[in-house]
Amino acid sequence: MSAKRRSWAEPFRIKMVELLKTTTREERERAIAEAGYNTFLLRSEDVYIDLLTDSGVSAMSDRQWAGMMLGDEAYAGSANFYHLRDTIEQCYSYKHTVPTHQGRGAEHLVSRLLIKPGDWVPGNMYFTTTRLHQELAGASFVDVIVDAAHDPADPSPFKGNVDLDKLDALVERVGAARIPYVSLATAVNMAGGQPVSMANLRELRAWCDRHRIPIVHDMTRVAENAYFVQQREPGYADRSVASIVHEICSLTDIATMSAKKDALVNIGGFLAMNDDDLYRRACDLVVVYEGLHTYGGLAGRDMEAMAIGIRESIDDHHIRARVGQVEYLGHKLMQAGVPIVQPIGGHAVFLDARRILPHLPQEQFPAQALAAALYVDAGVRAMERGAVSAGRNKDTGQNYMPKLELVRLTIPRRVYTQAHMDVVAESVIEVAEQARTIKGLRFSYEPEQLRFFLGRFEPLAD
Repeated sequence: MSAKRRSWAEPFRIKMVELLKTTTREERERAIAEAGYNTFLLRSEDVYIDLLTDSGVSAMSDRQWAGMMLGDEAYAGSANFYHLRDTIEQCYSYKHTVPTHQGRGAEHLVSRLLIKPGDWVPGNMYFTTTRLHQELAGASFVDVIVDAAHDPADPSPFKGNVDLDKLDALVERVGAARIPYVSLATAVNMAGGQPVSMANLRELRAWCDRHRIPIVHDMTRVAENAYFVQQREPGYADRSVASIVHEICSLTDIATMSAKKDALVNIGGFLAMNDDDLYRRACDLVVVYEGLHTYGGLAGRDMEAMAIGIRESIDDHHIRARVGQVEYLGHKLMQAGVPIVQPIGGHAVFLDARRILPHLPQEQFPAQALAAALYVDAGVRAMERGAVSAGRNKDTGQNYMPKLELVRLTIPRRVYTQAHMDVVAESVIEVAEQARTIKGLRFSYEPEQLRFFLGRFEPLAD
């Protein structure tokens, strides 16, 4: 007799709650207009369910809050730094750690340390701040992700993989000496939270060794990637997520981390590496931009919470529930016929705005318009991941028009219940059914860099 499939529940219980404010549709229409139809510019108090990001918005555990009381706020040599350093080496394999205020601080440091003007940096799809720091340092980004990543309907299990043929073509064109590193993200955000397989990572490691090119690992969501390896890749079903995380990291040379995601803290990040000389240079540089090398812009209590959060993040029960909630929302939308990126990613459900709003050309920013409409419907705040986020070509000034025009419903860790996900699903389904009423947008104010944060829009006339 086959075993009956049993339900699972979150591996925690709620000790404290934050009361939410509900608003009327009229109030939400006024709020989104005042925010220039940019969900980043909404006031938090006007949002009912906040799925803007999973960055820095997780609920910390009782152990993390207790650890905050153990903060050693010494300017130099904080005990919390050494706890964090040892935790990173034990859990992630990296020998040296330089704390930073958040992930983009680490991106800035590694770009300045490794890039020379005229270099080329290949990566498995761009991320906004990562690419900007590379460009500011004088490099050009080259997308080397597999083609399947650009097709939201492709069901391939590892759409974050690197296409080695694209790397070969880049070396043929510019030479290995012009490539300072390969930028590898695990659980690729802009592709829909899609993972990299261990087999592909080993092939990339061998390729980089042949060409003497290091791998810089954006490990912001490495635990989610490890979970998908455990669930999807042959030979890993009996391995713990923690052991897979360690193996992934051990196959790379350098890492940038926004601890505001997987590591379950509200602020913080780090740059980690194995090379002694690079560590010395990173310590010299972090003093200029972040703080001393043993605090890097963080309080001791923040480093302590991070060290505890790292261990909690790689626990199998935690990550199963974390990804499981994302899958719960994704399956509800798929069952209703709402087009989303498949397979469902680890941190968010990505709505396919092209297919939901086929009447809007990409020049009218359909993903931005869809995110605004979702907020008006039920107070759910999502974010655009399409042409607005892609920005403009720095040489031609033309808008990048990516194949993926998405709205990201990003699930904070340990924050919302399944009932909240039901409300979100009902809102998305309702908005999708009324899609023809949604108008396109145009910029009324466009910042020069990272325009999705502060850009303002206005609806186009009928």
